Amino acid sequence: MKTGQELARAQQDRWQAAYEQNPRLNGREPSAAARWTAALFGAEGIDDVLELGAGHGRDAFYLAGQGFSVHATDFSEAALDQLRLDAQREGLDDRVTAALHDVRDPLPPADATVGAVYANLLLNMAFSRAELRSLMHEIRRVLRPGGLFVYSVWSTEDPCHDNGDELGDGLLDKQGFACRFFDRELIHELADRWELRDVAPYREGQRRLWRITQAKGGTAA
Repeated sequence: MKTGQELARAQQDRWQAAYEQNPRLNGREPSAAARWTAALFGAEGIDDVLELGAGHGRDAFYLAGQGFSVHATDFSEAALDQLRLDAQREGLDDRVTAALHDVRDPLPPADATVGAVYANLLLNMAFSRAELRSLMHEIRRVLRPGGLFVYSVWSTEDPCHDNGDELGDGLLDKQGFACRFFDRELIHELADRWELRDVAPYREGQRRLWRITQAKGGTAA
């Protein structure tokens, strides 16, 4: 079995190759999670969003089109090149900025400076449980008090959950991509020190997913 660093590097190379072959890998339409999240953030009076694992920007552009200022990050330079090009073409480069970043590293924003964080299917990727807990701590650190984190993940109820090779620590190999499926126990584990507002199962096509909404309470990082 690969070490954590070996797996992370292999996955970065895998995603980079995938985006080089197909710059708009996930299509142009926003995800169901992005549509729901935009409505929530608007109702909460949020105007700035940090998107983690933005890929080529389909959700970032939707959020920007709804009036949010979006800072998009991903660890694939090929994906971000397409995002930046599309932002210029669509006249959204004043609302969408992008930076290369691996979320295993500390997040770039300073403490308590971000209104909301959003991640669609990022947490399903090749992260150990310890790395997921560390990422949750970082997200909480950069959010302002009362700030929101919305993320979506594949559910263990998804039909694809039973297919794939075991990689250890709950990760599966799906045609060269490492991934994790979430159950309620893991969702609640990762919500430690958060206000867990909502855990909603939903479907997108044939996939079965969770949409989770958490809030940073108080003033502690």
